[in-house]
Amino acid sequence: MTRKIAFIHTVPSLVGLFNDLSKELLPSDVEVLHIADELLLKVVLAQGGLSPFIFRRVVEHAVAAAEGGASLVQVTCSSISPCVEAARPFVSVPVFKVDEPMVNAALAIGSRIGVAATVPTTLKPTAELVHRQAELIGQQASVDARLCEGAFQALLAGDGEMHDRLVRACLQELLERNDVVLLAQASMARVVATIPAEERKVPILSSPRLAVERLRQALEEV
Repeated sequence: MTRKIAFIHTVPSLVGLFNDLSKELLPSDVEVLHIADELLLKVVLAQGGLSPFIFRRVVEHAVAAAEGGASLVQVTCSSISPCVEAARPFVSVPVFKVDEPMVNAALAIGSRIGVAATVPTTLKPTAELVHRQAELIGQQASVDARLCEGAFQALLAGDGEMHDRLVRACLQELLERNDVVLLAQASMARVVATIPAEERKVPILSSPRLAVERLRQALEEV
């Protein structure tokens, strides 16, 4: 019987990324489903955070995925990660946060955790998750959360070069004073390749690959 994994996205362009990672990392018999709802992120950004509407819509997507035959559900947006806890009681299959594996990997590296984001609605949940996961394992951790001011606005205006330059400057500062740096958004990962290897003094972690690797492990447990 074909096993199914459902991804819930707020950015439709991430469908391709997670398709590629799934083909690379998951068994060939796994069927990948996608639910892309860009309204979610637009409302979160407009409201400056989560609302009952967002929680309800994420729960509805998780229920639809499970009833559609998914064995696992993966939410791919850090801005709506807090909605995962709300969705879990309504479905009989595991629902995962995209940033948990990244945060756990960071805590295994060190206690000074840098977090970079281009929007505050993603920065806050990621920083809070670091504190929460550290508390769960009884580890002391400091979070150096940094908003890359102006980068998101540049991206919206179609100025990818400016976006990358602002993100790169932000990352370079965080690299100087932390044990590991986390990218709160998958869209920032491309900038890492533009930072010279000698300037990457500590690891820079992004969530998509680590999340799909965790899905591979979870499939063995289902």
